[in-house]
Amino acid sequence: MFRTPLRAVALASLSALAFASAPATAVEPFSADYAANYMGMQANGTMTLAPAGANRWKYSLEVSGAGARLAQSTVFEADGDRWRPISGNDSQGGENGLAAMLVKKRSVNATYDWGSGQATWDGDVKPDRRGPVKLQPGDVDGMLMNLALVRDFKAGKPMNYRLVEDGRVRRQAFKPAGTETVTVAGKSHKATKVTWKDEDRSITAWIVDSLPVPARILQQRDGRDHIDLTLKALR
Repeated sequence: MFRTPLRAVALASLSALAFASAPATAVEPFSADYAANYMGMQANGTMTLAPAGANRWKYSLEVSGAGARLAQSTVFEADGDRWRPISGNDSQGGENGLAAMLVKKRSVNATYDWGSGQATWDGDVKPDRRGPVKLQPGDVDGMLMNLALVRDFKAGKPMNYRLVEDGRVRRQAFKPAGTETVTVAGKSHKATKVTWKDEDRSITAWIVDSLPVPARILQQRDGRDHIDLTLKALR
């Protein structure tokens, strides 16, 4: 569930998590390796969650390959099951060839100031997308939505979110969309698909009860695959 081509996954995006054999509100570090397909280019992805001090956590996603690199991160504060974004960065760029044509260099920083109750953005962002945007309890950015999505699914809670990013507010509600068998590190797992869609975009995540991260995240635009992340290994 990603703000740039990745953010809505972001997936988005690509996320965002409850953990197997742990309380629904627990936050624990992880590192996950993904195979990625971005606009037809093969790449590798790494998703990590690490402590950032004072009840804060840094959740990051990096995808690189075929001369392109995309990186997203958010720092959030966790108080039980109450999570709120503090800051975020979203950058992308193509170094050469086709990647340079498809992936425009861009870097955007987000600040969620809960003291003033406002979110602002700077960097490569249009003046009308710099904010401020008024914050409300429960607001998430695209990365944090990924984590909250898996947490709330496993807890049996509604997967409805007020997404605050790119200088605007959007409502995104995910719904179960059946089950499928997925393979991770040579083992088969039953996964539940959850999906969100609007007129021209959709995000689908495959959630496995025994895994702390999505087994797969797919973002589509205009009916075509935009980015597809498939879990290879969990460390």
